[in-house]
Amino acid sequence: METRQPRVFRHSPIDAVLVLFSITQFAVTISLATTDPTGLWPRLGSFALVTFLVTYSVIIVSHLFVHKPWFVSPRLNAVMSLINSANVAQSVQAYHLSHVRNHHRYNNDRKGADGTTRDVSSTFRHSRDDGHAPLWRYLVFSLAGSVREFLGTFAALRRGCRVGADETLLQELATRNPERRKGELRQVQADRLTHIALIALLAVLSWQWLLICYLPAIAAAFTLVNVQNYYRHYGAHPESRYANSVSHYGRVYNWLTFNDGYHQEHHLRPTTHWSRLPRVAEQYGESFGEEGRVVSPVPAMVGFLDVHRVAVTPVVKRTPGESEAR
Repeated sequence: METRQPRVFRHSPIDAVLVLFSITQFAVTISLATTDPTGLWPRLGSFALVTFLVTYSVIIVSHLFVHKPWFVSPRLNAVMSLINSANVAQSVQAYHLSHVRNHHRYNNDRKGADGTTRDVSSTFRHSRDDGHAPLWRYLVFSLAGSVREFLGTFAALRRGCRVGADETLLQELATRNPERRKGELRQVQADRLTHIALIALLAVLSWQWLLICYLPAIAAAFTLVNVQNYYRHYGAHPESRYANSVSHYGRVYNWLTFNDGYHQEHHLRPTTHWSRLPRVAEQYGESFGEEGRVVSPVPAMVGFLDVHRVAVTPVVKRTPGESEAR
């Protein structure tokens, strides 16, 4: 009688490509520090390669992982969280909490009565009115937040990198189930320690490469990630669940990025595996059309080339008793 082999991958064997990318990136980063390329062009090449790897890992690899962990085994997923955390210079478990439980809950919302947004990554958060913040302003504030988080990881060493009581966002987003909460916060701690261990290893291998290539590449990658997020939502309508994001349907781009362009579909069905997003597009096509879904002819990373996209109209605030003009 034929015995059935246990499954390794929870959703699709193709996710093995994402695992391979993660492991390769980790190895390449250490290899670059080991070889420590000298000279202007080798170092520029090293900087560009690390920038690309980190950017792709945040936008595609780690993003897919935080939504649909790849393995059946929780232990394998925990190990992969450690590797990806080292790859993207931040805790992937913390990324899961802020992205899945905050961004996908509030969907790039506008400012509320308190003058801020509930989505901490909203493109409206740092605006001076009710519209999108200018790109430069969004990038400056977002990068400042990333730098604070990066430095905060090292500051947390005094408490073993545990999530502190002052880290209110993570404390609020962690599940209320005692056992699961302990596991989530412990994973954040382990992710941070792994990230710091990689930084220490790189410093030992070549502190010059760390300072000249790696850290600037991390800053550049974080900036590119924020450009991507900005144009994934710029011009979309946060009040509509069918039009609160921007999609791009280029075949080559979606083939290279595991259907990352199907962003409106992803916001509507965030728990759907990347391979099934085209089906979501077909399923909700009529609703998308009625709600005025925004479709970009270019990927979000170069969204500024979509010159015909119109910024979402700011909400007009009226005084009590004032009627809408007809």
